[in-house]
This record gives sequence, structure tokens and C-alpha cells, in this order.
Amino acid sequence: MAEGISLEELQLAARNHGMPLEALRWDITPIGLHYLLTHYDIPEVDGDAWRLEVDGLVARSLSLSLDDLRGRPAVELTVTMECAGNGRAQMEPHVVSQPWLLEAVGTARWRGVTVTSVLEEAGVLAEAVEIVFTGLDRGVEGEEEQSYARSLPVAEALAGDAILAYEVNGVPLPPQHGFPLRLVVPGWYGMTSVKWLARLSVVAEPFDGYQMRQAYRLRSEEDEVGEPLRRIAPRSLLVPPGIPEFLSRSRVVEPGWCELRGRAWSGEGEIVGVEVSADGGETWASAELGAAALGRWAWRSWSFAWDAEPGEHELCSRARDAAGNEQPLASPWNLGGYVNNAVQRVRVTVADRSPAV
Repeated sequence: MAEGISLEELQLAARNHGMPLEALRWDITPIGLHYLLTHYDIPEVDGDAWRLEVDGLVARSLSLSLDDLRGRPAVELTVTMECAGNGRAQMEPHVVSQPWLLEAVGTARWRGVTVTSVLEEAGVLAEAVEIVFTGLDRGVEGEEEQSYARSLPVAEALAGDAILAYEVNGVPLPPQHGFPLRLVVPGWYGMTSVKWLARLSVVAEPFDGYQMRQAYRLRSEEDEVGEPLRRIAPRSLLVPPGIPEFLSRSRVVEPGWCELRGRAWSGEGEIVGVEVSADGGETWASAELGAAALGRWAWRSWSFAWDAEPGEHELCSRARDAAGNEQPLASPWNLGGYVNNAVQRVRVTVADRSPAV
């Protein structure tokens, strides 16, 4: 990188954490390894006193306790969630923010009630345009004091698979993942899935809060309006092969046949192909896709038999989805360092003999 990481960015990196890429070997990410981004402080919430308020352009306002929600018909979805800034630290020139490499991802089983069922109970009025989801976490960003809040179009909220989740991987939400309730919007970047959810407000105009107007927009200049970020672009990552060199994390692999494994996902369409390169992207070969057993919104496994010859290699993989999107070799720079889904590059040394134990 052309510029160093600031102390402020190190503070963010210490508060948040990515998923170690060796955890790609699990279908479901253990909750302590799932990536985590907390914009402000983790709020202190009394679960017994907490209520979810549903108001605005509805026929009936609702005030729901956690027990009320648990008493409704439940759904469970396996969802791969990724931060829109994943890959930001690899962009040049340097973008000042949470310095993600490639680990800002994880796949979990979320259990709760559908957003659709709650909105249908409230009765969304005809003039409604968006649903605003507001969390209990508060802070100052862009010189604005705010509660973290994001919105969804009414059509997306009513017709999509979004859920109000109170459990993850079979246990109640831990504090860092949004206890007692969070929004989970499958296929959309993680900033959409508001944590510590307190309110759903149905509104007649597009929500103009900071997290919609200023943050999470794709733009190259400060004065651009930009495009709002929504669905996850396709990405494939390798389970790190062999063993790591401590500081650089480059890999050491024994010669001979080596099974390369990984995961691929996209919010735009089902993964239909993954290709692998052992020469930095000069030549490509098709990997074998695993079954889509985890459902539409979860990553898909892949494998590739590589004949590892002694020497230095650069492994890459790239995913393609049913909508025709494919990972690029390089992503264009943008002001927020968002959607850098350029192919992963893994340096590998194939040793002449087995590494020492």
C-alpha cells in the first residue's frame, strides 16, 4: 500500500474483526469467527424491557416484545453476509476507513420472523415508499449525531426474504451481533442488516439519513451523488492451502497433487461457475462446484485438483453468477473503497520436500 494505516484505523481494526480464511472450510461459520463491524458502541439493552415499535404509514401501530416475536411462526435462513468494504485495504490510493483485507465475511443460520409478516400485520398504507430500520446504537459520523438507520423500498421489504432475527446458529443473538433483534437482508451487503433493532417506520419519501445519503454510496468524487450500494457482487475465496509463513501469511505447500478448496457467493444470482488459476490469472481452469445444499443465500463450495510443482506460484479463483456477473482481475477505485471484488491472489511456495515440523 502506498500509505500506512493510521492510529484511528487501527482503533477500528481492534474493535472489529474479520473471519480467518481457514474458517472457509466450515459450511456454517462459528459465531465467534463470523466477521463483525460495529459502527458505534455496542448498546446496553434490557431484553425484558425492550420493544420493537412499528409505526408511520400503517393501519395499526405495533409495539412488540421479544416474547411476542418468539411466539410467532419462525423461519430460519442460512445467509452469507459480507461487508461492502471487504477488500478496501488493497485499493490504491489508500482509503481511510476500516482496513478490511478479504476476511469481512461469514455464513450463519439466522432464525426469526419475516419482515413481511410484521408489515402485513401492521398494514402498510398505499402511499408508503420505504421502510426505515433504526437501531439502538448511536454515534457521530460526518459531524452528525445519529442512531444507525437504513431503509429498504417497500417492495423489497414485502416481497424479499428479509427477517427479524433473534437467534444465530441456534443461540440467542450475542450482544455484538445485535441482541435482542436485528434485521437480516439476504443478498445485500452487511450495512443493510441493522443491529439492535428498535423501530420500523413506514415513510412516504426516500429516507435521507446519513447512512443512506452519504455513507455506502459508490462514487469517485466528494461532490458526486453516487449510486447506493445494495446487492453483493460475486466473489470466490480459497481456503488457504498448506501452512503459512508467520508475518507475510504466504503459503508453503508440498509438491504433488493438492486439493484446492474454497467458497463462492453472490447477491445478484446463484453461483454457476468458479475458475482457478495457478499463474496469477494468465490461464484458467474450471473448478468443481459443490451442491447448493445451504440454500440460495449461502456460499457454495468448490474444489480443484492442482498438480503443485516446485517453485513460486500465485493462486487465483474467480466466480460467475447466473446473472452473468464475473469477478474482475482488478476493481476500479472509489471514494469509500467499496465493492472491491477483484480476484484473490495467494502467494504459494511449493517446497522441494515436505516442510519441517
